[in-house]
Amino acid sequence: MSEVFEGYERQYCEISANLSKKCTAAASLQGEQKKQKVSEIKRGVEEAESLIRKLDIEARSLPPNVKAVLLAKLREYKSDLNNLKTELKRLVSGNLNAAARDELLESGMADAMTASADQRSRLMSATERLYKSSDRVKESRKTMLETEELGVSILEDLSSQRQVLLHAHNTLHGVDDNIGKSKRILTAMSRRMSRNKWIIGIIVAVLVVVIILILYFKLK
Repeated sequence: MSEVFEGYERQYCEISANLSKKCTAAASLQGEQKKQKVSEIKRGVEEAESLIRKLDIEARSLPPNVKAVLLAKLREYKSDLNNLKTELKRLVSGNLNAAARDELLESGMADAMTASADQRSRLMSATERLYKSSDRVKESRKTMLETEELGVSILEDLSSQRQVLLHAHNTLHGVDDNIGKSKRILTAMSRRMSRNKWIIGIIVAVLVVVIILILYFKLK
C-alpha cells in the first residue's frame, strides 16, 4: 500500500474523530461559544475535503489491484464526510434558530416561551441525531477495517501465487537442462555406435579377405 495514501488516511481519521467530538460538544453549547465551535468545525470540514481529494488522486495513481481496495475505503470516507457536513448544517440551522429566538425574546413577544421550548426540542432532536450519526460512523469504520483486511488477504494470496509461479518457472528451467544433457548423451552414444559398426565391418572384411587368401593358397 502507498505510504502517501496511509499518511493522508491517518490525518483524515484524526480530523474525522475530532470533528465528531466537536459536533457533539457544539450541540450542547449556546450563543457565542456555539458560533466559535461551529466555525472550528467548518474549518475542519474544509481540511477533511482537501484530504479526501488528495486520497482520491493518490488511489487512482496506483496499480489496479491496489486501487480497487483503496477506492472502496475512500467511498467509506466520503460517506463519513457527508455525515459530518449534514451535522454541520444542522448545527448552523440551530444557530440561526437560536438567534431568532433571542430576537423574539428581546422584542418581548408573547410567544417567546413557546419558541424557547420548541428550540430546546429541536436541540434535543439534533443531539439524538448526532449520536445516531456517530454510531453510523463507527459502523462505517468497522466496514472499512474489514475491507482493508480483505485487501491485505488478497495481496497475500497474490504474493503466494507469484512464489508458486516462480518455483514452477525454475523447475521448468531444470527440466530443460536435463533434456539438453540427455540429448547430448544420446548423440554421443549414436556416434559411438556408428563408429563401432564401421570398425566391425572393416574387421569382417579383413577376415573375409584373409580366409579367401588362405583357401586360395591351399587349393593351389
